[in-house]
Amino acid sequence: MKKIKIAILGLGNVGRGVWNILHTNRNEIAKRSGYEIEISKILVRDLNKDRELEVPKELLTNDMEEILNNKDIKVVVELIGGAGDAKDYMLRAMKAKKHVVTANKLVLANWGEELFSTAENEEVMFYYEASVGGGIPIIREINESLTANKIQQITGIINGTTNYILSKMTLDGMDFESALKGAQEKGYAEADPTSDVEGHDVVYKLAIMSSLAFGTRVHPDNIYREGISKVTSIDIEYAKKFGYVIKLLAIGKEENNKLELRVHPSLVPATHPIANVNDAFNAIFIKGNAVGDLMLYGRGAGDLPTGSAVVGDIISILRNNENEFNFNPSKNYLGLKQIKKAEENQSEFYIRLNVRDKAGVLGAIASTFGENKVSIVSVTQDVKCEDFVSLVFITHKSLEKNIRKSIEKIKESENLNRVESILRIENFS
Repeated sequence: MKKIKIAILGLGNVGRGVWNILHTNRNEIAKRSGYEIEISKILVRDLNKDRELEVPKELLTNDMEEILNNKDIKVVVELIGGAGDAKDYMLRAMKAKKHVVTANKLVLANWGEELFSTAENEEVMFYYEASVGGGIPIIREINESLTANKIQQITGIINGTTNYILSKMTLDGMDFESALKGAQEKGYAEADPTSDVEGHDVVYKLAIMSSLAFGTRVHPDNIYREGISKVTSIDIEYAKKFGYVIKLLAIGKEENNKLELRVHPSLVPATHPIANVNDAFNAIFIKGNAVGDLMLYGRGAGDLPTGSAVVGDIISILRNNENEFNFNPSKNYLGLKQIKKAEENQSEFYIRLNVRDKAGVLGAIASTFGENKVSIVSVTQDVKCEDFVSLVFITHKSLEKNIRKSIEKIKESENLNRVESILRIENFS
């Protein structure tokens, strides 16, 4: 059987997963790819670090040149993450005529065109399935299975950390800080969880998916973002009362050649399948003009699920006989499409205010909404605390700019104690 040598950059969580899969499933992989895959080198920062794996020391190197100058290494698997070194190593590997596989959503979202262009110019393959949905094959689904469709909408839970936190808050009654601590103890969240809980990670993934699904270049800076750090247990309970579950969603829609791209916590109908995706699982809901509604579900993170996608990409390269470079998705772009400003987006809204408990306050607030073309579906008045009371409004679909105008005007009132929460409602209509 033919043998192929590969190099792995990084031996963290995903790197260990790739190592384990290549060894545990060695025979099945050989049968399906037609090759025996040999890990020839592994790039690490610290050669003497104690590791969970028993890796022969001769495989380890801290010198990228050792990999680039080895003509026997045909595939480089980038798993170090981050921006600077990762991007540089991938570009240099391509220029050394090596195929590249990555799980790096940050680099892809920001510099994807440069990577695809370099891969095409150097006639090498570049695969990145693990960058978005971990073990969920969303990239392959968009690039291959759904090419007969005009994709109208992609909505997804694509961050396992935040979904775990919100699940614990919803199902176990935890507050945000306790749920975050649990996520860190399980290894779902980093010591600094900012990228996850503030939605940056989801923005990168939505940029990648949207570029492919809608046939245009999408930069992360053009995606509206809110994280989950301000979601409270009170909001979770109100959502339940109204028949909703709160999830951090990535939302991409195309209408009249305009894109609506946003990442934020949303109230989702409890009857929708995506509302029942819990723990660290991910789900991606797709609406196509031919296929209709489709949902992909699975583990979006973790060493083995993500490692599975990485190894799947290695096998795809081998099945393509190593010498047929893959298409550059930017060649399928249909020109730059306008991305709506956040204020142009429309949603139904959940708005919770803490106001002075006296006659006329509710009427004045309702009038302010009406003056700014915001129609109210319902209002709930809850338990009085001293001289103040909570008012919870559910609106009809409204322009974001009209909601903002209303809130700014309401803030001028001496009867407002504070704006507690503003969340959007996603009804998938």
